[in-house]
Amino acid sequence: MKEHQLSEREACRFLGISRSVLRYQSKKAGDEEIVELLLEIAERKPRWGFKKMNDYLRNQGYQWNHKKIHRIYREMGLNLRVKPKKRLPSRDPQPLVTPNEANTSWSLDFMSDSLACGRPFRTLNIIDDFNREALWIEVDTSLPAERVIRVLDMLALWRGYPKQIRTDNGPELVSQKLAGWAEKHKVKQAFIQPGKPAQNGFIERFNRTYREDVLDAYLFSTIQEVKIITEDWLAEYNTVRPHDALGGLPPYQVTAVNIQKVST
Repeated sequence: MKEHQLSEREACRFLGISRSVLRYQSKKAGDEEIVELLLEIAERKPRWGFKKMNDYLRNQGYQWNHKKIHRIYREMGLNLRVKPKKRLPSRDPQPLVTPNEANTSWSLDFMSDSLACGRPFRTLNIIDDFNREALWIEVDTSLPAERVIRVLDMLALWRGYPKQIRTDNGPELVSQKLAGWAEKHKVKQAFIQPGKPAQNGFIERFNRTYREDVLDAYLFSTIQEVKIITEDWLAEYNTVRPHDALGGLPPYQVTAVNIQKVST
């Protein structure tokens, strides 16, 4: 209208809009007040969800429609993340007994720690329940089910496959891939009940020793440093360190004694 010296009617006809649209002034209130109130509540009560926030605003005398408040609540990304409950089949754990021979039962468990820089890493600990021999400790930043299977296959190359593996219900250990591996090699999966670590007591006791002797005793700079120190400790654990549960003998010596008994 200013540039071409047109009247309002001519300009609207040229643009194809009605004069009422041009003159329309929105009467809808902005969302600024609701946004400000929701931010204030979220800062003071970070565990409040939408329902509590909406009820609080109602109690304070605000009469906004709950749908409007919920729309703004979602746009602001204030939704509380609800962690889905992991559904596990019922477990029927077997008594924790010491096997009569090696390779009858292996116990597996994960541990977590971090380097000096704060970078986290995990360990997969595997022992033979017969003589508490530490078969392997795999160390890395990530240990998915595929890595667990690779380690078990590596151990089986020189020891053979065990009759069963005893584990908790961690995601890597209840995966379909590990279940397929166990079925293929006729290895029974003995799961403990959720929240009952005592049912996997052999590996839990081993974890405590490993944490005290290695993880809590050193300040690690690299993953490679963790691996080197762990390998040295494993050799000492199996050949030198006395075990109360083994009558004061190290695992390898118990194995040698049993071989001698069998041969005689």
